[in-house]
Amino acid sequence: MANIEYFYAAYSGYAYLGSARFYEIAKTANRNIIHRPVDLREVVKVMAPSAFNKRSKAHIAYFFGREIKRWSEFRNAPVLDSTPTHHNNDITLPNCMLIAGMEQGNNIDRLAHAMLEGHWRDDADLADYDALLKIGNSVDLDARSLLDHAISPEIQAIYKANTEEAIERSVFGSPTYFVDGDMFYGQDRLEMVERALQKPFAGKWPPTPKP
Repeated sequence: MANIEYFYAAYSGYAYLGSARFYEIAKTANRNIIHRPVDLREVVKVMAPSAFNKRSKAHIAYFFGREIKRWSEFRNAPVLDSTPTHHNNDITLPNCMLIAGMEQGNNIDRLAHAMLEGHWRDDADLADYDALLKIGNSVDLDARSLLDHAISPEIQAIYKANTEEAIERSVFGSPTYFVDGDMFYGQDRLEMVERALQKPFAGKWPPTPKP
């Protein structure tokens, strides 16, 4: 089975909005999802014009307010009335819990969705051990084992490598999907992802540099 690479962070609002639709598209296309959780704050700091905390109030209000509300309605993915209370907390543990799940041979589709939904719909603190324990157990995984493994040097190294690879491959936000090497940024490109799985777009990514 061919793969779709999925670069995202466990607390990403736009990854949540596209999550259910993305899984539906991948299943229909008979594609396996390779989860690549990254330190999104580090990616944005390196790749984006400005870090999250340096963007204007107007931009934040639109991008993380009005746009999220519209897409929530469009994708039927309920969200809180405001940004989650704990959104600025450290994101290492949930991302590494996802990586630990993969390293233990689990399908983590449901775990990733449950984290995103828990954060954006239920205001879960993804930096909290007990909250993650509850989320992991809710999708029938051994959450305690995953969390214990998440803090290991092995998993931390994979997390760092994911982040470095995202930057190297010009990923600049979450979610980003790669279909046979072609990059699609943002859940609003999911219909293009769906089309690419049926008929690849002309050209290639990254573009060939001019001599």
